[in-house]
Amino acid sequence: MTTMNETKNMPHKLRDGMIKSRKTRIGDLVIAFICLLLMLLCLLPMLHVLAASLSSPEALVRNEVFIWPKGWNIEAYKTVLTTEKYVRSLGWTAILTLICTLLSITLTVCCAYPLTYTNLRGGKFINFIILFTMYFSAGTIPYYLLLSRLGMLNTPYALIFPNCISVFNVIIMRSFFYGVPDSLREAAEIDGAGPIRVLIRVYLPLSLPVIATLSLFYAVGRWNGFSDALMYLKKSESEPYWPIQLLLYNVIKNSTQTSEQAAQEGFFQNGVSKTIQMATVMFATVPILLVYPWLQRYFVTGVTIGAVKG
Repeated sequence: MTTMNETKNMPHKLRDGMIKSRKTRIGDLVIAFICLLLMLLCLLPMLHVLAASLSSPEALVRNEVFIWPKGWNIEAYKTVLTTEKYVRSLGWTAILTLICTLLSITLTVCCAYPLTYTNLRGGKFINFIILFTMYFSAGTIPYYLLLSRLGMLNTPYALIFPNCISVFNVIIMRSFFYGVPDSLREAAEIDGAGPIRVLIRVYLPLSLPVIATLSLFYAVGRWNGFSDALMYLKKSESEPYWPIQLLLYNVIKNSTQTSEQAAQEGFFQNGVSKTIQMATVMFATVPILLVYPWLQRYFVTGVTIGAVKG
C-alpha cells in the first residue's frame, strides 16, 4: 500500500497515472452497481411471477408470496400442460413465430438488397417511399377495413401478412449491405454471377450477424404481439388461431370479470385462478428468452455494424 509521503515523492506523471487509475476503478464500480441494479429491476418481476406460479392458492390470497414460493404447488403447470387450449395456443404461437420470422427476414433481404445498387432506376424514389411509410400511415381503421375487404379477418393470414416487414429493419439491413466491399461484388460479376447469385454467394454469408439480429427482433415481436390478434380475431371460430399472448389476455380479463363471483364462492378459487395465470405467463415468457443466448454472439455485431454504415 502506497503512503501519502511516498505518493508525493513520486514523479509527476506516475502520480497522475495512479490517481487516474483510482478514478477509473471507482467509475467501474459505479457502472457495475448501476448494471446490477438494472438487472435486479428486470429479474424481480420474473422471480415474483415464478414464485407465484409455484405457490399455493392460499398463500397468494394472503399476499405472502414475493420472490420465494410459499406452499410449493405445481398444479397450475399441470393444468396448463393438460388443458387443450393452452397446449394448442403454445404450439400455434411457435409455428406462427417461425413462419413470420422466415417470411419477414426473406422480404427484408429482398427489399434491402436491390437498394444497394447505385444504378437502380428510381432507387431514390423507392427509398423515399419506404421512409415515408415509416413516418406516416393511414391508421388503424383503414387498416381494418382493408383486411376486411381482403377477407383476412378471423383468419391466420391477418397475423402473418400485415406486419411481415419492418421499414426500420430494412434500413438496418440496407446499411449492412452498404458495408460489403464493392470489390467482392465486382469479382463475382466478372466470374459471371448474376444479382441473385451475388446475393446468395457473397452478401448472405457475410450478413449472418445482421440476419440473426433482425430474426430475433421479428421473432420477439411476433411472439409478444397480441394487439393485432385482439383486433382481427373477433369471432369465436377464430379461437384456434389465438396466439398465447391473446389467450393470456383473455384469461386475465375473464378472471377479472369473475373476481366478485370468485370472492363470493371463496378466496381459494380466486387463488387457483391466479396461479394458473402466473403459470401461463411463464409459458409465454420462457421460450423466447431461451432463444436469446443462441443469438447473443451475433446480436451486438449486427446492431453495431448496421448502425455505423450508411
